[in-house]
Amino acid sequence: MRRVWLRWVVAVGLTLGLGGALGWGSIVRYGRAAQFLQRMAHRPAQGALPTAPLVLTRELTIPAENGPIRARLYYRQDQPRGQGIVVAHGVHYQGIDERRLVPFARGLAESGLTVLTPELSDIADYRITSAGVGVIRTAVRYLVADREHVSGERVGLLGFSFAGGLSLVAAEEPETSQRLSFVTSVGGHHDLRRVLRFLIHNEIETPNGLVQMQAHEYGLVVLVYGNLEHFVPAADLLAMRAAFKAWLKEDRAGARELAKARRTPEAERLWQLLETGRLQSLAPQLDALLESQQPQLSALSASGRLSELNIPVYLLHGSHDNVIPPSETDAAGLELGAATHLALVTPLIEHVEVSKTAGLSDELALLSFMARLL
Repeated sequence: MRRVWLRWVVAVGLTLGLGGALGWGSIVRYGRAAQFLQRMAHRPAQGALPTAPLVLTRELTIPAENGPIRARLYYRQDQPRGQGIVVAHGVHYQGIDERRLVPFARGLAESGLTVLTPELSDIADYRITSAGVGVIRTAVRYLVADREHVSGERVGLLGFSFAGGLSLVAAEEPETSQRLSFVTSVGGHHDLRRVLRFLIHNEIETPNGLVQMQAHEYGLVVLVYGNLEHFVPAADLLAMRAAFKAWLKEDRAGARELAKARRTPEAERLWQLLETGRLQSLAPQLDALLESQQPQLSALSASGRLSELNIPVYLLHGSHDNVIPPSETDAAGLELGAATHLALVTPLIEHVEVSKTAGLSDELALLSFMARLL
């Protein structure tokens, strides 16, 4: 453990040396970034790293037009006011309680930020909808107005996975953009239709043609789950939704038990395709659905409008991500062009988690990226 910690310390020293006289503020940011990444990558036992500041949490209910939003605020006990950041969770049923999100939010708070994690109920239900964009925008407005815990007139915004893409969409609204100091997408999409097509066909659309890559089966199950009404009659819809959701939660036994309530041939066929890993045979129907849903998918994508953002955009992606391919960050970076942005594709992370090891140059790049946020 000490050896890994020393690697980040060396990375800090090299980065500062290469960067010249960056000033005390930069030294502090790089030091915070190194400590934060070490905690995220290894989750050491108490005492393995310098003692972390005590982080307090507050459970919140944020009023909203479409119903109250459950949320959680993280802040340091010894520093109750800090720069604010909204962190939007990825596609996972645990929402703001997800096992990777909680330590991430705590780590940001330990670094001195005031962190708000709103629950995106549709995303927690494995559905990517405009409601998620609305929750993100509402959370930004709420956090900016929290003068008790937030310093400054703007806050940051960071989204994971499909919520990363939705965060870019949320930031495009002028009323939201004027409240933001930056927006960050971690493993997010640029063009939602393109990502969904990848999940169906295991091929990525790039400016140079199609690239073959095996998609994670999880993504295709999510896609079918979100469109079950197109594959099973109404009589089986509730049972199949419950069974698919249990499957996504990796409760195979529970899923099979729930699926026993199926009554129609269509539901029987669909369940057999799920059980045998052959959902890809639904490709023709899914392609037709994507075509019919193109207006909605476009509204949930930043593609074509991203370069209009007048705030810094940070894009981070795992180089081997097989849920949302890293080509999405490449495409977003190309669209941003000369606009203020930083795009990093790194082998140090998987889909949304710091969990890999790589060369010192990769560690330096990730360290520099995180120092921008802290």
